Amino acid sequence: MKSVVSVSLGPGSLDFKFRTRFLGQAFKVERIGTDNDLKAAQRLVAHWRDRADAIGLGMVQDHYWVGTNHFPQRETAKLEKLANGGLVSTGARLREIVQEWSLRTAQAELGNFFNNAKVLFLAGRSNYRMASVMAEFTQNLSFADPVLQLGIPRLLHSLKALELYAAGSQPVMRFSPEGISRPSLAPGRLLNQFLLKKAVRDADVIVAPYHQLERYGPAELEGKAVLTSTVSAERLQALKERGVRVVLDCSIQLFEHTVGLNVVEAMILAALGKPASQIAHDDYLEIFTGLDLKPRILYPIEGKRQVNRFAFVIHPLSQKYLTNIKPLELLAKVSPQPVMDVVEKAVAYTPPLVYTKVEGIRSPTGVEAEGWLILVGGTPRQIMSHSPEFTYRQLLAAADMAKKLGAQIMGLGAFTKVVGDAGVTVAKRAPLPITTGNSYSASGALWAAHDAVARLGLVKLEKGKKIKGKVMVVGATGAIGSACSRLLARTAEEVHLVSPESAKLLVLKKSILAESPEAKLVLASYADSDRSIGDMDMIVTATSGAGKKILDIMKVKPGCVITDVARPLDLPAEEVAKRPDVLVIESGEVYLPGEVHMKQIGFEDHNVVYACLAETIVLTLEGRFENFTVGRNIEWEKVHEIYKLGLKHGMRLAAISGVNGAFSDKDIARVRQLAMQARKQGKSGAARRVKK
Repeated sequence: MKSVVSVSLGPGSLDFKFRTRFLGQAFKVERIGTDNDLKAAQRLVAHWRDRADAIGLGMVQDHYWVGTNHFPQRETAKLEKLANGGLVSTGARLREIVQEWSLRTAQAELGNFFNNAKVLFLAGRSNYRMASVMAEFTQNLSFADPVLQLGIPRLLHSLKALELYAAGSQPVMRFSPEGISRPSLAPGRLLNQFLLKKAVRDADVIVAPYHQLERYGPAELEGKAVLTSTVSAERLQALKERGVRVVLDCSIQLFEHTVGLNVVEAMILAALGKPASQIAHDDYLEIFTGLDLKPRILYPIEGKRQVNRFAFVIHPLSQKYLTNIKPLELLAKVSPQPVMDVVEKAVAYTPPLVYTKVEGIRSPTGVEAEGWLILVGGTPRQIMSHSPEFTYRQLLAAADMAKKLGAQIMGLGAFTKVVGDAGVTVAKRAPLPITTGNSYSASGALWAAHDAVARLGLVKLEKGKKIKGKVMVVGATGAIGSACSRLLARTAEEVHLVSPESAKLLVLKKSILAESPEAKLVLASYADSDRSIGDMDMIVTATSGAGKKILDIMKVKPGCVITDVARPLDLPAEEVAKRPDVLVIESGEVYLPGEVHMKQIGFEDHNVVYACLAETIVLTLEGRFENFTVGRNIEWEKVHEIYKLGLKHGMRLAAISGVNGAFSDKDIARVRQLAMQARKQGKSGAARRVKK
């Protein structure tokens, strides 16, 4: 039977003894803690060097590399020397592999959680390898080494700064237990404690040995993700009480007892009968493969997983909205119109600012989202009066702000997503992924239209879903139009596809039938559609007519549902007002899961948001930090995908909105009543007008 003893500088209260089998051999394992007594540890190593097959050294400082500099640890070297040539391990070789493996696996399993996360290393020098891997996912790195080791009240914020600090501080560093500053070097202890607590509060992820985490409570650790090691059931409970959401245990637990990597590596040395320097990385990989290991990703609070982060750009929709900004509120009350016109122009040049933080969005999966609505100053009039490059600069400044806040994706709202090339240039230049939200806007509009048809009750729905009637897509060959056409082919009995581009219509029809062979499709030009428009139960307008009249609303059947997804709108308010017996929908708003807290953005209920914002939130919850919808060509697959992802994360239709805002049940009942009256007067007033 092999004997392995772990001599640890940690507390003796965590000592254990057990027997087990490992790598096909029987083992007797014992841990002896010395409560930070280095001399006691030295005596124990000398005692066990001839009595154990291998010795593990716990809670000691590894010899480590920072950049190209190697930093051997004098006291650790003394303990190793006392082993007198015996097999001894701090777990350093195994730790290198396990930490990187754990981090990369967690990045995949948590849905790119570390992307642009604000990560604080309480011991950066000894975790340089992990910091290097983390830097692949985020540049928001901070290191507390100067504060904890030398009492200097300053954090480091890059790998390069850490390398310079390590090289410069090594000559003056004397041995002390990691993380404990010498009083002579820390006159500003209270200032340093305040600085560290603030740094922990501001971070999304904390990387630290467990004994350093014990210094912080719920005020600092609530909602955080923690990367540590050797997490026992007791330690996990303590982290739960501090409100920690995610724990990545960067060690492997193979036994009933929680053991450190120094123990596991000492057992490997004993089993193979050779020191760590003679064991190749391939040997470790073979052992890993044979053990079928998985990283320990733990969720202390039942039902709660990680919190992902987003940013979304908004802007004042008119001069009136500027009066909601506190400094301008009083000015607007006393200033004449010419002054406010000047103010409107001036505000367009102001740098972005955080309008509100958004919290409390919680998916049924347990993942939560938080974010920031970032305000840029231009009204639509100002945005359209400047060159696209002017708005690009504003949006890129907002993206830089979002990155510093820790956002992992940024959405563009209102007119910011239609300027220039509709987000393509911004996505290329921005330091984080961009989406315009147009996929969910199209999906939401169709969602709202289907719901409107059901609520009007003038058309039968097969099994509550498929429309037993005729629908028309005007502008069917465009980006949004083709996406709508594909979706409606699955949800309507007969679909009329309208476009002036005959060849594109033929190609579109063929591709739709390949996906939905049972679909009934009718092709028409704008001129031909004018003759059949009065038979439609639903019409989707998705043109790029830029103000040209493409639909005569006076010819539409009473009770028809028109969904206007074109931007700018195909049907202005004055046209809509001509037909109170027709329901014209501009968008479908989305109800977010959870209990949302933020400033109002146009809805009384804070859980209700525009579909474009909801797209950014859905992608955040899913961990899809990518350029999802950019440019004017919207992929119908993404329209369908974002709809399904929204359902997965608890999104539901909140409201059906028209040019004058959301429709109430009373509004829809009024449209139904007027439509029924018009239909009783003849086949329909609209039909008679068509014959004329």
